[in-house]
Amino acid sequence: MTNAFDASEMSERDMLYDMVRRFATEHIAPHVTAWDDAGEFPRQLYRQAAKLGLLGIGYPQELGGTPATHSLRAALWIALCRYGGSGGVLASLLSHNIGLPPVVLLGSQALNQQVVPDVLAGRKIAALAITEPGGGSDVAALRTRARRDGDDYVIDGEKTFITSGVRADWLTVAVRTGEEKGASGISLLLVPGDSAGLSRSPLHKMGWQCSDTAHLFFDGVRVPASHLLGAEGQGFRAIMQNFNGERLGIACAALGFAQACYDEALGWAQQRKTFGVTLNQHQVMRHKLVDMQQRIRSTEAWLHIVATRADDGDTGADWVGEVCVLKNHATQTMQFCADTAVQILGGMGFMRGTVSERIYREVKVLTIGGGTEEIMKELAASQWRI
Repeated sequence: MTNAFDASEMSERDMLYDMVRRFATEHIAPHVTAWDDAGEFPRQLYRQAAKLGLLGIGYPQELGGTPATHSLRAALWIALCRYGGSGGVLASLLSHNIGLPPVVLLGSQALNQQVVPDVLAGRKIAALAITEPGGGSDVAALRTRARRDGDDYVIDGEKTFITSGVRADWLTVAVRTGEEKGASGISLLLVPGDSAGLSRSPLHKMGWQCSDTAHLFFDGVRVPASHLLGAEGQGFRAIMQNFNGERLGIACAALGFAQACYDEALGWAQQRKTFGVTLNQHQVMRHKLVDMQQRIRSTEAWLHIVATRADDGDTGADWVGEVCVLKNHATQTMQFCADTAVQILGGMGFMRGTVSERIYREVKVLTIGGGTEEIMKELAASQWRI
C-alpha cells in the first residue's frame, strides 16, 4: 500500500479514497443483500481488504500496518460506507479498530507481535468486549470479574452487543480486578477466542444483518497474566481514550452513509418520472435534495476541522467535547438523509435491496453505539464545564 501513495498528481487521501471506492464497489456493494440474507459475509473479505493494506491503516509499520493521520483514516471510513452501503460490513470488517488500539498502546511487545500482524493481514479477527447486560453506557459499573490465580487471571461474567463476537479470534475484554469499585477497579485483558469456558450466543438485530453480534459468557476462563494490557486499574482510562477514536470513526461512517442515501435519491430523482417530468424537476423534490446536501456539507466541514485538530495534536478536553457533539450531528445527518431518501424513492424505498432502506434500518445503532446521544451531550457539557 505504501507504494500506491507515490504518485505525485494525487494526494494520499484522494488515492486512498479512490482505492476504497473501487474495492467497495467491486467486492461489497453487489453482495450486501445476499450477505444480509445469509446473516454473515465471507471471511475472505478480510484477506481481500488486507491485501490492499486497508486493515493496517493507522498501525505501526513494524506490526504490518501503515501509520496514518486521522484525516487519512477518515477517508477510508467515509468511502467504505458511501460505496459499500452496509453498516454490517463496516462494523465487522473494521472491528479491530476498536479491539486492537488498547493492545498496541498497552500490550507487551511480545503480545503485539503475537496478535497484531495476523489481524492486519486478515488471518485473524479482533473485537472489543465492554458492554454488559444492564450496564449500557455506565462502564464504571461493569461486573465481569477477573481474579489472579498464579500466572493466570480467571474471568467470570458476561458481555453483550459485541461486534464480531461470534467469530473473533481475539477479544479485548474489560474486567474488574481487585476489590476496588467504580472506574479505578477496571482492567483490560486480551482473551483468545478459543479459551475454555468462553461461550457465545449470536444476537438478531434490526440492522447490521451480516455483522455477527454476540452475547459472551465467561465461566472460569483462564488467561495468562501476560495478557493484561497495562497495569491493573488502568483499563477505564484506556477505554475512554479508545471511545474517542470510535466516536470519530462513527462520525465518518455516518457521513459516508448520508452521502450514499443522497447518491441513490439523486439518481432516482433524475430518472423517475411523475406527471410527465422527472422528480428533480419538481421544486419540492429539489428542495429535499438541497436539504440533504446542507447537512452533508456541514458535517463534512466539521469532521475535517476535528480530524485536523487531532492530527495537530490538539486532543484535549475541548476536542473530546467536540468529538461527542460531532458524533451526534453526523448521526442526525445520516438519520435525516436516510429518511428523506426513502421518501424520495417512495415505494422502492421500502423494498429490501435499496441502499436507503438498509441504511434507514441501521441509523439507530450509530446513534447508540459508542455512547448514546444523551451521554454525548453530558460528556460534552462536562468537558466544556457547562
